[in-house]
Amino acid sequence: MTRKIAIVFHSGYGHTQRQAEAVLAGAAAVSGIEAKLYSVTELDDAQWAELDAADALIFGSPTYMGSISAKFKEFMETSAKRWYTQSWKDKLAAGFTVSASQSGDKLNTLIDMMIFASQHGMIWVSLGLLPGNNHSQGSVNDLNRLGGFTGAMAQANGDQGAEAMLDSDLKTAEALGKRVAETALRLA
Repeated sequence: MTRKIAIVFHSGYGHTQRQAEAVLAGAAAVSGIEAKLYSVTELDDAQWAELDAADALIFGSPTYMGSISAKFKEFMETSAKRWYTQSWKDKLAAGFTVSASQSGDKLNTLIDMMIFASQHGMIWVSLGLLPGNNHSQGSVNDLNRLGGFTGAMAQANGDQGAEAMLDSDLKTAEALGKRVAETALRLA
């Protein structure tokens, strides 16, 4: 049986979309998985129904001012009917984020997502990678170079477009997509 994964994201300048596409690639590479991107600014009733039918939701938002974007927060609040009926209970959830700063308080964004998922009764899937770039032999080319555990973190220079994002950050996002997909199959 095919498992469905929805990657639900907001992208203000294209960086989070590029990260979402990497998450999609990681999930879709796993046999038995059907994965699809959903922009929170374009959701219609049919797409909300697809989210409801998904086995896992992977959330993505840029980190703005140390938290999720306003548009992603609007998506969260619009999900209130699903919260009330607990219709997303026991679905898998995970998250990813990007900011211009190395830290940028990205952890807070992931915690916002994790609390949101927990309120829905969802099961949070962590990144599952040890930190990279944290010893003398490490480099910015390491997976999980920013050392996150809660979800995939990326850093993109504020004066450059999404095409300049580091490959290691995109591969980290891809690893998150793969981990959620493999977890969905194990729990099926």
